[in-house]
Amino acid sequence: MNHIVYNQVMNLQNKIRMFASLLIGIVFTINIQAGFDFYINPEKYTAAYELSGIPGDISVAGVGLLFIMWNVPYAFALWNPVKNTISLIQSTIMQLLGVIGETALLYRFSPQDFPYLASSIKRYIYFDGTGLILLLLACYLIYRYKKEQRGIDSHAV
Repeated sequence: MNHIVYNQVMNLQNKIRMFASLLIGIVFTINIQAGFDFYINPEKYTAAYELSGIPGDISVAGVGLLFIMWNVPYAFALWNPVKNTISLIQSTIMQLLGVIGETALLYRFSPQDFPYLASSIKRYIYFDGTGLILLLLACYLIYRYKKEQRGIDSHAV
C-alpha cells in the first residue's frame, strides 16, 4: 500500500475512533450529570416517584449514586474504545438492560392511576433508548475500525 494512501486511511480510522468516543462521551456525560443531580438534589425528583420526606430524598439520592457507579465501564470505553472494547460492550448491554427493565416496570402498574410515575419511567426509556442507539453506533464504528485495522496491518510492509 502506498504511504500516502496508508496515511489517509489511518487518518479516517482515527476520525472514526474519535467519533465513537464522542458518542460514548455524550451518553457518559448525561448519565453522570443525572447521577450527580439525583444525588445532590434528590428533592427535585421525589414527587415524580411519589416519594416524600427524608426517606424519599435518600431513596432518590441512592439511585443517583447507582447511576454514578454504573458508569464505570462507560468511562473505560470512553478513554479508549479500541483497547477497552469489552467495556463498550458491557456499557451497551447495561443500557439495553435498562431499556428492557424500565419498559417492564411501566407494565407493572396502571399509568392512569399513577400518571407522574408513568411519565418519569417513560423519560428513562426515551433517555436510555437514545443512549442505547448511540452506544450501538459506537460499537459498530469500533467493530469497523478494528476490522479495517486488521486489514491494514495484514497488508503493511
